This record gives sequence, C-alpha cells and structure tokens, in this order.
Amino acid sequence: MNRKVLVTGAAGFIGSHLCERLVAEGDILTGLDNFDIFYDRKTKESNIKSLLKSDKFELVEGDIRNADCVRSVCKSGIDVIVHLAAKAGVRPSIEDPCGYADVNINGTLVMLEAAKKFNIKKFIFASSSSVYGNNKKVPFSETDNVDNPISPYAATKKAGELICYTYHKLYNFDINCLRFFTVYGPRQRPDLAIHKFAKLIDSGKPIPMYGDGSMMRDFTFIDDIVDGIIAAIDRCKGYEIFNLGESQPVRLVDLIKEIEKAFGKKAVVERLPLQPGDVEKTFADVSKAGRMLEYNPRTEITTGLKIFADWFKQQHLHTY
Repeated sequence: MNRKVLVTGAAGFIGSHLCERLVAEGDILTGLDNFDIFYDRKTKESNIKSLLKSDKFELVEGDIRNADCVRSVCKSGIDVIVHLAAKAGVRPSIEDPCGYADVNINGTLVMLEAAKKFNIKKFIFASSSSVYGNNKKVPFSETDNVDNPISPYAATKKAGELICYTYHKLYNFDINCLRFFTVYGPRQRPDLAIHKFAKLIDSGKPIPMYGDGSMMRDFTFIDDIVDGIIAAIDRCKGYEIFNLGESQPVRLVDLIKEIEKAFGKKAVVERLPLQPGDVEKTFADVSKAGRMLEYNPRTEITTGLKIFADWFKQQHLHTY
C-alpha cells in the first residue's frame, strides 16, 4: 500500500527534491507551503513545476501556524509527516528572533497537535547542524551537548527537537529529528553561500568572504540528504536524532576555488569581518545514521558543484 505523506515546505529547495523522489517511488503526496517572501515566489513555483503535473501530488498553499489549515490537510488520512517548513538562516534570525520563534516553534507545535488529533504516529522533523554551536569536539556527534546555540535560528531548532521528544513520550509518536549539514545542489536557496557566490562570480562581481577563509562547512549534496530523509521515513521508530552530512568539511577559501573551477571564472574576493552567529566549523559524525539508516553519502564536493553549475547555467541565472 502506498504511503500518504504530508511534506511541509514542499516548494522549497529540499522539499521539492524530496517530493519528486517520493512521487517517483509511488507515494501519495500532499505538499504544504506558504510561499514565504524570504525569496521570490517564482523560484518556488519553478521548483514544483514538474510535481504539479503528477496526479500523486497535491499542493496546498497555507501556513503551518494556521491550525485550521493544518487540520484540514491532516484529516484526509496521512501516514507520515515530514516537517521541513521553517524560517531559515542564521543571520536573518538575529534580526527577527520573534518571527523565527513564532514560525519554527509554534508552527512545529501546530503540526504535532494535528498529528496527535488524527493519530499520525510517524513524524520527521528537519533540524540543523547549527544546534551544535561552536562545538570544540569534532566530528559532531548526536550525543554531544547542544545547550549553547549561538543564533536564534539554532535555538529554535533545538527547541523543536525537545518539543518532538515531549510528544514522543506523551503520545508514543515515532519521531526522527534530522540535523542537516549545509545542503547544496540544484535549486539551492539563492541566499546560501554556494548559490550566492556562483551568481556573483558568474557576473564578475565581488564575493564577500567573512573572516580569513578558514571557516569550514560540511557541505552535503541534495541527493544524499534525500536518501537520508527517505531512509528515516522507512525506518522511523521511537525517538532518534540523526546527523545527515557528508562528513568532509571544506574550508571557505577552498570552496571558492572549487566554484571557480566549476564555472571556469576567477572570483573577486571582498574580505569582511566575521558575522555574529556564524560557527567556525561544522563536521558531521554520520556513523549512527550509517548504522541505523544505512546512510552513505557519496557525492564529493567537486562532483556536486559540477552538477550545480550545470543546473545554474541551464536556468540562465547569469542573465540577471
């Protein structure tokens, strides 16, 4: 029997890729998205253009904070909720902490309450590597202390994990919290570093480099992330937290060089001070995900950036 899956944030970068894969595997999808103005609506509409042609996918435009909307979606008989929708970004959260708390915490509570009301026992929550803060121990493990987030965004994701645990204990939900590590690939959000750098390099404009370039990120290709999410859906049992990363951190200066190679153009670098809320390094220990989900990320940064660059050029994004 095909699963009926509700994906929040379905028109976003990760959500649209996940929905495509689930539809291809035969699942029946409801996608919920509010087309937040964080970036252009047309970009999100383009993300789900092919999905809208499928009779296995239904798009509902609505807000996760709207309990009536969420209940109307859930009452149709949902087997699993994949809750990706959130206000994203570390730096913007410092400017709007109340807005981030409202969407990321209250919105998650609305989703969990709907799951309780309609007896939806499988719940996948999108968390973030940002919960680790400036963790000195590397690689980051799910058992590490995450009580020191350094941005409101990170704090809301830690809060979401705790709320999920509460509902697991109270109502016997099976919940997996997935800590994503800097996801990239085709359709990546335009505000994120790789997409932003590519656009600036391609147009000959300077790219901002915060700090001395030694900052490191565990860049994770979208296909590997989707593999991990689907494995979590398939095997969701009890309450578990999983890191989903590539486990191969890349320095910012090296990332810029790799983007230059992928686009065949030289970057003009503008050096700027470090920004509040930015962590020094992310590095995922994925041994638990490997053991319990058979998660096996396999996309090297050079390969992933080549795929991203090909997509970027096909989209004619250099004609801005």
